Amino acid sequence: MAPAHAPTPDPLDARLLLALDDEPDATVLGLSRKLGIARNTVHARLQRLTAADGPVRDFTRRVDPAGLGYPLTAFVSVAVSQSEGPAVIGRLQELPEVVQIHLTTGEADLLVTVVARDTADLLRVTTAMLSVPGVMRTNSTMSLSEAMPLRVRPLLEQLAAGGPR
Repeated sequence: MAPAHAPTPDPLDARLLLALDDEPDATVLGLSRKLGIARNTVHARLQRLTAADGPVRDFTRRVDPAGLGYPLTAFVSVAVSQSEGPAVIGRLQELPEVVQIHLTTGEADLLVTVVARDTADLLRVTTAMLSVPGVMRTNSTMSLSEAMPLRVRPLLEQLAAGGPR
């Protein structure tokens, strides 16, 4: 998530991102021609959109873990000793199979997305998570299939059309 102080993309930024979604390998010159705007404008906007506080994420977010041999996805709710929270997150990040961590409200403190090769591998990963000092308990839910992948294109289309921001 982009920090609150990051500038919100405008309709032209949205059109630029949609053009990149259509053609990820497009050059700055190609985008300039497609959108009918100056090459320098495209370059400057891409720099801003891909900056550390911009809305464009790392390329690796497009890589499917299943294609790397990790077809099983699980969501692990983690209860954490409050005094150990930041250290727990740091230790969980050391596990390669931990692909996402959200701070949450409710029964658990963290919602961790984990990938695994199979259920035995998931058991290995969750056991490793439980061995992290400060982790009090976990609760795992396995994904049967992804009914709808993460999508932002409809939001970009709405923004490009001048809709809500």
